[in-house]
Amino acid sequence: MNRHSCREKAMICLYQHRLLNKPMDEIIEEVMEMKTGELDDFSRILILDTLDNENRYIQYINETLKDWSFERLGVLEQAILLMACSELDHQTASAAIIIDEAVRLAKDYCDDEAYRLINGVLDRI
Repeated sequence: MNRHSCREKAMICLYQHRLLNKPMDEIIEEVMEMKTGELDDFSRILILDTLDNENRYIQYINETLKDWSFERLGVLEQAILLMACSELDHQTASAAIIIDEAVRLAKDYCDDEAYRLINGVLDRI
């Protein structure tokens, strides 16, 4: 699986977890079609490390949002931003690539203008 597809599936996992509050192990089995212990390092960063550091990432995001808060964002936007923060934290690629991939996911899955918000927040982090 290429990195974009991996990001897409990881975003879906994070989205479902935040929206449905289902256990991540169940979501990983359904979306990634494997057990949690079988995740490759990149998927582990995108999903499990994102959850482990979620509060810290939310704090970063809240510090960059002006007159807005993380909790007011749509669940998809939240998932994309959290995942991108984890990637930036672990330096899985250059910042430009991580931001570009997050914007691409937002354009594909979110409201028309969400990509601008995601781009702006990640540029400031």
